[in-house]
Amino acid sequence: MLAARLGLVAGKDLAQASYDRYGRFGRVVQWVTAEVSIIACDIAEVLGCALAFKLLLGVPLAWGIVLTALDTVIVLGLQGKGVRQIEAIVLGLIATMAFCFVAQVAITPPDWHAVAKGLVPGNPGHDSKDAIVLALGIVGATIMPHNLYLHSSVVQTRHVVGGARGLIRDTLALVRIDTCVSLFVAMLVNAAILIVAGAAFHATGQHDVTDIEQAYRLITPIAGGAAALLFGIALLASGQSSTLTGTIAGQVIMDGFLHTKIPCYQRRLITRGLALVPALIGVLWLGEGSVGQLLVWSQVLLSLQLPFAMWPLIRSVSDRNTMGEHAIGRRMQVAAWALFVVITGTNLLLITGVAG
Repeated sequence: MLAARLGLVAGKDLAQASYDRYGRFGRVVQWVTAEVSIIACDIAEVLGCALAFKLLLGVPLAWGIVLTALDTVIVLGLQGKGVRQIEAIVLGLIATMAFCFVAQVAITPPDWHAVAKGLVPGNPGHDSKDAIVLALGIVGATIMPHNLYLHSSVVQTRHVVGGARGLIRDTLALVRIDTCVSLFVAMLVNAAILIVAGAAFHATGQHDVTDIEQAYRLITPIAGGAAALLFGIALLASGQSSTLTGTIAGQVIMDGFLHTKIPCYQRRLITRGLALVPALIGVLWLGEGSVGQLLVWSQVLLSLQLPFAMWPLIRSVSDRNTMGEHAIGRRMQVAAWALFVVITGTNLLLITGVAG
């Protein structure tokens, strides 16, 4: 919501606002961390799509990773498309993913009483370090740093910058609703994944499922081939939706910090090339069984980058010189900085734990 407020009111995306606010060193730090977050996200998409190819088509994981470079052709096909068309495509991919997981819930009916009990926070039953890693992975996967740059840019297509006070206020209210609905849907999809895991595995005594491929192999005899097929399709749809948003976010970041524009397919080639190398090395060195851990740690890396995007965003939307009367109030500032401190503190806790 803060990113949308910045774009709608100031008429600048986060990269442009940061370029105007900070000196050379600050710009470089923010640009590098933003690019790292895109590459980290793309590593996860490479691994996820490669795993989907293996599960659906039987392609070896290493070759599946190489095949993911072909999604550049998809991006090339979107050259010249409008924002609304790309949004519709991404929405379609997200809807496909959501349908797959909801359908799996229907195929493997859960114990809804147990689901309700699981909504109450409690002792995770894991080592504290493992719990922190998983928590940060979820944060990074849900609030990707580069999406703050992207969101502050795409909202400008609503063309309300410099408009009447009431128009801006009404648009901000609509964006707030849109953001809340999006996060609620994301929560439902994540919940569906957990519910399927609980109903298909734990309820049948399979308590040692440790990676995605193992889950795929086990779900076939338990819930049938349809559930396994939906699982693979959901992985593929998830990867492609993130591919599109990551490419556009990369263009926004390069344009804002470097004042450089390149065709989106070239941007995709650069990002995918940088993501392929660590993904291939990880699989070839650590083995195919390491994919689950590689996925989790790539999302943790996103969480580690998040404060570098949150800091300039909070400062920008708090500045009356930038936002005028639409600058956020004291209570919102306190809430935003409190969230920043919690995420940064948890990141530092993990870093010190790993270093120790």
